Amino acid sequence: MASTPPSRRRFLALSGLTALSASLTAACGGGEPGAGRAAGGKVTLAWWNIATTEPGKSLFPQISSAFTAAHPQITIKTTSLENEAFKSKLTASTSAGRLPDVFQTWGGGVLRQQVDAGLVEDLTDAFGWSSDLTPVSLQAYQFGGRTYAVPYDVGMVGFWYNKKLFARAGITAPPATWAEFLEDVGKLKAAGVTPIALAGKEKWPGHFYWAYLAMRVAGLPALQQAATTKDFTSAGFVRAGAHLKELVDLRPFQTGFLGAGYSTPGGQAATMGNGKAAMELMGQWGPSVQVDAGADLGADLGFFPFPAVDGGTGQVTEVLGGGGGFALRKGAPKEALDFLKFFVLDNESKLLASNGYLPVVKGAESRIADANRKAVADSLVRATGFQLFLDQAYPPAVGQEINDSVADLIAGKRTPEQVTESITEAAQGA
Repeated sequence: MASTPPSRRRFLALSGLTALSASLTAACGGGEPGAGRAAGGKVTLAWWNIATTEPGKSLFPQISSAFTAAHPQITIKTTSLENEAFKSKLTASTSAGRLPDVFQTWGGGVLRQQVDAGLVEDLTDAFGWSSDLTPVSLQAYQFGGRTYAVPYDVGMVGFWYNKKLFARAGITAPPATWAEFLEDVGKLKAAGVTPIALAGKEKWPGHFYWAYLAMRVAGLPALQQAATTKDFTSAGFVRAGAHLKELVDLRPFQTGFLGAGYSTPGGQAATMGNGKAAMELMGQWGPSVQVDAGADLGADLGFFPFPAVDGGTGQVTEVLGGGGGFALRKGAPKEALDFLKFFVLDNESKLLASNGYLPVVKGAESRIADANRKAVADSLVRATGFQLFLDQAYPPAVGQEINDSVADLIAGKRTPEQVTESITEAAQGA
């Protein structure tokens, strides 16, 4: 997913999705117009993806062309859209009951709603090669022991840091605890270095801080329980917000961060990549987006996991992350799953070589040469727990409220208690 910043992973707000049903899909003819099986055994697949930046922009068409060359009876009609445009188009198509045969998904709450509406194919019984994939890569697409999408990328969020700026501040090793992290922020400021780059305008990057602190303080079981009880007001979640406020009170972010985008000129990725900030909390795609923004730290770039919090129940080996996958509309031609098998298994080496995606195939992480990508992949292999991005794990309204309320906390507009109260209200109303 390196080619697709997390704004491209934020969930799709599907208005009225749960009111849809499989009968609506059938009444509207199923997939996108022009897709499906024609006379003479010819098949046309409609494939929607978000590969509008490298490496996917070049790689995805290469894979599609290789597949159709080997299967001349199959035609693939590709629609590649920027994230927000993709979400808008898929929302409209979902409401009309005319999903494409193969479409981008990040799993979690949105996919669950589509599944509950009877719009997505259950792949479990036909997905015999799922055993070739890592369990962590499949998790976001599984509900009730059934699998509803095929992953092609998986990753985690952690701190990308500038080794040269750390050395300037006298920091000899990445922090292992939240207390050490706050101390290092102070050392960086004292050395005249902006500690952290943040895209405050887009909100989702800020949610990473609260999510990880909730994981470290309250623990993964608490997040899972909150999804059931619809109550985020427990002491652990309030403490997570209090720890985030500790950081905010140090004024660690770049000037103008509240109006900064992520991948836009002068935004978070460029600020980090140009050496104007020492850290960013971002997913595995972070370095490639820095390069896309015209910045490349090269050997000065390092990675470390989110620190432990003293007194918390969570472990440093529990990670926040997600990835990219493809789901099939209900009733999609069987060739659609054949295409995904070709995409993921037969092109595993190309996906790895692109430096834009982390492997979902078991054992593939051993073939990663780049030190930072390998550090992320190894962290995933060793992970003792996995939490999907909160703005995808929960229903859309809840995820949006997490982003909004945490952004207000960072901006000084809400207290830690108010954040938990707002998220709880959204959960109870979802």
